[in-house]
Amino acid sequence: MAEWFEAWFDEDYARLYAHRDAEEARLAVSRALRVAPELGEGPVLDLACGAGRHLEILRRANPLAFGMDLSSALLRMAPSALRPWLLRGDMRALPVKDGALSGICLWFTPFGYFSDEQNHALMLRLGHLLRHGGVLVMDYMNAELVARTLVPEDTLERAGVRVLSRRAMEGDRLVKRMVLTHLDTGDTREAMESVRLYHPAALQEMAVRAGLRLRSVMGTYGGGAFTEDSPRWIGIFERAW
Repeated sequence: MAEWFEAWFDEDYARLYAHRDAEEARLAVSRALRVAPELGEGPVLDLACGAGRHLEILRRANPLAFGMDLSSALLRMAPSALRPWLLRGDMRALPVKDGALSGICLWFTPFGYFSDEQNHALMLRLGHLLRHGGVLVMDYMNAELVARTLVPEDTLERAGVRVLSRRAMEGDRLVKRMVLTHLDTGDTREAMESVRLYHPAALQEMAVRAGLRLRSVMGTYGGGAFTEDSPRWIGIFERAW
């Protein structure tokens, strides 16, 4: 049976999250470059890059930036000029040498998909891939805010698709189960998302074990300070040794 992330990231996902657009990506990348100028030089990996909305902007500053994603559907949606710089693969088996990268970006919560053991192993691997002084940008949920404001059920319509979503905390994981209906045909399908909800202290502890130290934290893509009500937790780490 396929894992949820193997089945979900397709055309319907792109429709549902179409509001996460190029302007949001431009804001996020431009702020990250100010805080972590290392992203503008040398090989930088946009991991779980999807259709490349962040990568397209990053490559304007750094022609050595490249992306990787597991979803062939999302990779096909990338602009044609980006495609030579895209790899398809599983982030648990990254085809990159240790110490080869000056930066890694994880935009829009592509961390926490796996078991605790695999998530910890991934963080260790990311640390090893960075050269000394290299940076890791981790764009993650504000775990406390998510748990405090969880909406158990809602329905929305976007791009011709009606989505009934049911959300719950199942142990340490935020699970969203969806029923999608295409309004033109009446066809329905089920999909889900299941992400391990890590609080900032846990992410920082993992990062330290991977040889990373925290440089700065933001709570918004525009660089706002992180508070208990921030929509995001965006940690900028650097390779310490």
